This record gives sequence, structure tokens and C-alpha cells, in this order.
Amino acid sequence: MVIFGSGYALSSMADMAWLRRTRVYYWGDIDTHGFRILDRLRAKLPNARSIMMDRRTLLAHEQHWVREESPVNAALSGLTDDEAALYRDLVEGVFGENVRLEQERVRFSWVEAALAKL
Repeated sequence: MVIFGSGYALSSMADMAWLRRTRVYYWGDIDTHGFRILDRLRAKLPNARSIMMDRRTLLAHEQHWVREESPVNAALSGLTDDEAALYRDLVEGVFGENVRLEQERVRFSWVEAALAKL
């Protein structure tokens, strides 16, 4: 199953027992809230994997970045090392102030290629 967004409402979906028996891929915005949601999802579904929430995707879509209005800065223990490094870079403004790549702004060809690899 591929979960496209759902924001913080995703937490209620993670309580569905059948999700624990399937492969779950999550794709959210590349911003601090997107990683916080992924962290919360993994608290309930530890094997959930992210797709297109990586440095390569972010940098390939720089022309589509927008500003994250209210970023979070929290300890997120459920991220992989690469996810945690990108989250920290977003928090610290490495790419600029409050950088955000909304999932809707990712090129469709990029999405197709990523999904084909699953």
C-alpha cells in the first residue's frame, strides 16, 4: 500500500490492524511536519517506508519549493539516518529558511519512476 499524504489524520489509519500485515510506503511533504508525521506513523507501523522524502527529490525540485509557515523542531526517533539528516537540515535552514516541498509539486514523471521501483 502506498499512502499519499493524509497529514496528521494518518495516525488514525495506523490503528487499523490489517495495515500491520502489509507493506506500507508513505509519501508526504518534504518539510518538518512531513517528517514528524512519518515519525508518528512509524510509532504504530515500524516497518513503514518513506518514498520521495529524500534529499535527491528535494534538490531535484528546488524551483517548486515554498515556505513552511510553522515548522516544528522536535526529537524524532523513528526516522532513518538519511531521513533524520534531511530533517535536521530543514530545521537548521541549510537549504534556506523554512524550505518546503509539497508532494503535489513533485513532477509526475518522478512519482511514476519512484512507484515503478516498488
